[in-house]
Amino acid sequence: MLEQRGQAYQILDLADLPADFIETALYENTGKNEQFNALASKIATSDKIVFVVPEYNSSFPGVLKAFIDGLAYPNTLKDKKGALIGLSSGMQGSGIALSHFSDVLNYLGMHVMAMRMKLAHIEKNFDGQQFTNKFYQELLEQHVEQFLKF
Repeated sequence: MLEQRGQAYQILDLADLPADFIETALYENTGKNEQFNALASKIATSDKIVFVVPEYNSSFPGVLKAFIDGLAYPNTLKDKKGALIGLSSGMQGSGIALSHFSDVLNYLGMHVMAMRMKLAHIEKNFDGQQFTNKFYQELLEQHVEQFLKF
């Protein structure tokens, strides 16, 4: 949708994190893992970020928190703008996870867009390429429009 609106974007997939990044890129090893640094630089050089957050144990995945912990503190996310999209197999659409993650982002100084998409029963409403639920598609259109104005 961003491409359709002529907007540049990058995708950072946490599946691309080095398997050992917790030992090789965090804390006393900050800056020492080039693969981690390349992913972290995508965040550092962005003004706006959309986080797609799956629900995990009624919150957000620990790998996302560990990745955030590896970013340069305190300025990587400070004064940037962020939008949240939550995914879950359950009925709540990752609402609690987005609340928890918003607290982390607010602590780090990020401005979080008020509209937070909560997409419940994602496996029933997304075929791997596009939404099969018209309402979800409309919500995403609204989310994109608000994000571009944000």
